[in-house]
Amino acid sequence: MADITRRFGRRHLRSAPTAHIRHHKRGRLVHDGAGLSFWFRPLSAALSEVPVNDRELAMAFHARTSDFQDVTVQATVTYRISDPAEAAARLDFSVDPDTGAWRAAPLEQIATLLTETAQQHTLDVLARTPLAGALVDGVAAVRERVAAGLAAEPRLPATGIDVVAVRVVAIRPEAEVERALRTPAREQIQQEADRATYERRAVAVERERTIAENELASRIELARREEQLVEQRGTNARREAEENAAADAVRAEAEAARTVRLAGAEAEAARQVGAARAEAQTAWLRAHGDVEAATLHALAATRLAENLPRIDSLTLSPDVLTGLLGRLGRPEAGA
Repeated sequence: MADITRRFGRRHLRSAPTAHIRHHKRGRLVHDGAGLSFWFRPLSAALSEVPVNDRELAMAFHARTSDFQDVTVQATVTYRISDPAEAAARLDFSVDPDTGAWRAAPLEQIATLLTETAQQHTLDVLARTPLAGALVDGVAAVRERVAAGLAAEPRLPATGIDVVAVRVVAIRPEAEVERALRTPAREQIQQEADRATYERRAVAVERERTIAENELASRIELARREEQLVEQRGTNARREAEENAAADAVRAEAEAARTVRLAGAEAEAARQVGAARAEAQTAWLRAHGDVEAATLHALAATRLAENLPRIDSLTLSPDVLTGLLGRLGRPEAGA
């Protein structure tokens, strides 16, 4: 939109470089060009502003395929006004001299023209294409047909409009149909996923079986070695018992021989001691055989006295002492 300011009853217009301005004064073209800036009187001026930059027009419309399935087509058309004079002559691009705003809606008219033309060619293509073909190759076919149709449309050059590019974004069926179409692919993908899962599980089971077999083989080998160890321990124990028995037998024989030798020595010693005692007794008897009986009695009393308990003191009454002294034939002693 042009920038219009007021100064002392006059107006000053300043436009953008992408806006083509046409200024008529009393039916005569005074200013014509893009990016203009000039003074004018509002009562005698007729102004038109035509955009000359590239503009994007997004459109979405419904169509029906040959198998009677509704689809939604999303497309974008890039266009520009190459002849502002033709466009201003065919469409109302006039602006208010006070505000600079368009009095009508020329861009909406252009959008309606382009949308209806593109929709017409799209319907022609999709009406002879089944849904599967439209979803697979429909984007390219519709784009080519719409571009060719817009290029051949006579109203566009007559209005000064050039179509720069046509892009078809997507062709989508209804939500239920789209879900139904996705189901086989999803099922196939799920089957592939299940197959991969089963294969992975099979590989895991095989690996687990291999691991279990390895563990079993290890246990068997360990048990065999333990059996060998037990046998070796038994053999070692038997050998140790045999060696201990042999050692005990040797020790027993040595001890028996030593005992026999000791017994013989003790018997010989006892015999010799007995013989010595017998000889001593014989000599003792022989020595006492020639002694008087009184002497033997005295010796017996002496031996008896040696074996009697010790008497520390002895108290005798006068009568006993007198009798004793009388028997011994000694004079009586006083008390």
